Amino acid sequence: MQSTLIGDKAFYKKTFSIMLPILAQNVITNFVNLLDNLMVGQVGTEPMSGVAIVNELMFVFNICVFGCIEGADIFTSQFYGSKNLDGVRSSFRFKLIFLSCNLLLFSAAFTFWGDELIRLFIHEGSGDVDPGLTFQYARQYLKVVMIQMVPFSIVQLYSGTLKCSGKTVIPMKAGITAVCVNALFNYLLIFGKFGFPQLGVVGAALATVLAKVVEMAIVVIWTHTHREEAPFICGVYSSLKIPSVLLSRMAVMSIPLFLNEILWSFGTTFQSQSFSTRGIDVVPAVNITNTVNNLFSCAMFALGNTIAIMVGHRLGAGQLKEAVEEDRRLIIMSVCLCAVLGLIMGLLAPYIPQAYNTTDSVRLLATQLLRVASVMIPINALVNTCYFTLRSGGKAVFIFLFDSGFVCGVLVPAAFILSRFTDIGIVPLFAIVHGLNILKGILGVIMVRKKVWVNNIVESD
Repeated sequence: MQSTLIGDKAFYKKTFSIMLPILAQNVITNFVNLLDNLMVGQVGTEPMSGVAIVNELMFVFNICVFGCIEGADIFTSQFYGSKNLDGVRSSFRFKLIFLSCNLLLFSAAFTFWGDELIRLFIHEGSGDVDPGLTFQYARQYLKVVMIQMVPFSIVQLYSGTLKCSGKTVIPMKAGITAVCVNALFNYLLIFGKFGFPQLGVVGAALATVLAKVVEMAIVVIWTHTHREEAPFICGVYSSLKIPSVLLSRMAVMSIPLFLNEILWSFGTTFQSQSFSTRGIDVVPAVNITNTVNNLFSCAMFALGNTIAIMVGHRLGAGQLKEAVEEDRRLIIMSVCLCAVLGLIMGLLAPYIPQAYNTTDSVRLLATQLLRVASVMIPINALVNTCYFTLRSGGKAVFIFLFDSGFVCGVLVPAAFILSRFTDIGIVPLFAIVHGLNILKGILGVIMVRKKVWVNNIVESD
């Protein structure tokens, strides 16, 4: 039992060498997001609510970007494990094509139906937030922040491939630089400091665009100027040709995973929309909760990505027993660490909302929601590690059923029924919907223990 659950020094050295750069990038990114949230919140509750609504829409786009690269990245990790650079180049080209189509689709949707999408989140209700002003701020923010979708997609194309090769430091440095740029120009452009114009939410959007352009430049330039460390880039643009057999295999893997991300993101966004039916005050309160929760969940996300990389490499190299043992250790490590972080977040819940320039009712509601979210952090860590375990072996059908199947089959109906056909308050509504993830965690443990994910998908290549 000990050899399965507790690793040796080499295991933890390898784990932390991969995890810590990802964790550092996630922590700094989410901490700056919290600062950005606070800065926009200083302008007023309506601007903060408008930005929060648009961020829900951008969240769907971001998740679909991850869906575009997710299936190919499974191949990328295993190709690196088997030292097949031609396979890595093919997966890179596949991601490039898929991301381009996704970008065109969302650009059209936000351009022609942006107003209608924003209105889905604005409901009259008790509280001091003006729905009309919230809508105007959301429109202003969306028109500018859409520009960052291009550099964001390119960053994920390059950074995803680098991370799959175990090179997590450069994406970390690029991400940290970007969030520093974002924080600086948020301060300058939101409040009009040091001679810059005072642009409010438009300034926040411009700062986001600038940060993504900087991040893209760092990752792309480094990759093309360090070919010995990123050999896959040599000749990757010489053509867009992908071997037909591999193309069909990646498509069979990627399309279900892309649909999974679409359904999961829409399901998650629908939950937020259902929460918003309890009044306009819910939007800023949920925004505060999500921002803080993301910060405290950084370790969970970093360890999930570490599982995808480490276990993927083991599977690609045909080291199936080692993959199972490393996966168990990483799952336990994630749950234990996140239990501690959840406790800390729960203790800080009454104090964090006080930093926002908003109403007392929003602060009180955010405190209550933060307490609920803190309890769920270790459960979410278990779900997250099970998801990345299944993903590392490329079992697209199991991933689809486990992830979006559960969200759309359980969480969405629960949120819809409780929000539309009962008068239950927002706090118990929030707790019940998120608490159902306990069932998802149990399902994930069963699937992981059955080892349905132990699979080498690149052996024949």
